[in-house]
Amino acid sequence: MEKSTWRAHALMLLATVLVATSFPVGAAITHGLDSVVLTFLRFSLAALIFGPIVAWRYDLPLPGWRDLVRYAVVSAFLVSFFWGMFAALRLTSALNTGTIFTFTPAIAAAVSYFLLRDRLGVAAQVALPVGFVGAIWVIFRGDPNALLALELGWGDCLFFCACIAMGCYMPMVKFLHRGEPMARMTFWTLATGAGWLLLLSLGRFGSVDWVLVPMSVYGGIVYLAVFTTLITFFIFQASTAVIGPTRVLSYTYLNPAFVLLISLGFGEPLPPVATFPGLVLIVGATFILQRTK
Repeated sequence: MEKSTWRAHALMLLATVLVATSFPVGAAITHGLDSVVLTFLRFSLAALIFGPIVAWRYDLPLPGWRDLVRYAVVSAFLVSFFWGMFAALRLTSALNTGTIFTFTPAIAAAVSYFLLRDRLGVAAQVALPVGFVGAIWVIFRGDPNALLALELGWGDCLFFCACIAMGCYMPMVKFLHRGEPMARMTFWTLATGAGWLLLLSLGRFGSVDWVLVPMSVYGGIVYLAVFTTLITFFIFQASTAVIGPTRVLSYTYLNPAFVLLISLGFGEPLPPVATFPGLVLIVGATFILQRTK
């Protein structure tokens, strides 16, 4: 395996840990601010921080109209996902969204097949549903009764649409990348995403009482902007160009496992023994997906 490929996998493990923290943080702050405004602040702050870094390291010329359209198309899918996530978390639980999010790798595989002709082997085709089953197993801690008690509503349908957008996002990055430094593409994706969100937020700013917004919400926005937006976007886009969108999103299956580890770090008790077979399925499926051509 080439050094760049190893680096991409190592970075994806880091990104997966960061993404695993975004669901509890997002759930904690989404009721403190309008979801569109919150996402706009997240994208804008990430772009403002990343812009000077990209300009210093790679130069940052203004893109032409064609390039701007490319970046705007990519960011439209990304904005749709994050807006959908925050809006859905007002209507459903983190458990439901975590469950639905496990469909994303399969969606990415289907989009990659039609858009990029990225055909997975038989082993990978088996690994995708195995990883999905493992993720569901961990989320419901090996309790079939908890799975059967799951109720889906409007918020869940909304988040599933958001996951379709995320499943399209990774293939679109690879499809529309034209050889520019990935950091530059990441910045313009963030900037055009902030532009989309500004248009959506114009009628909402007047209803926000900024003084009454809790400081914990502002702190959560900073965390999400830096760690689960800026850093993870760059890792996702850079890794997609190296190992492909399906393999990047297969790391999604590790999210429940990392959420469990994060919970343990905050003093939560160990999960029941029935959870561990699901962890084995997740790790096995992810390993197979990374090894297949």
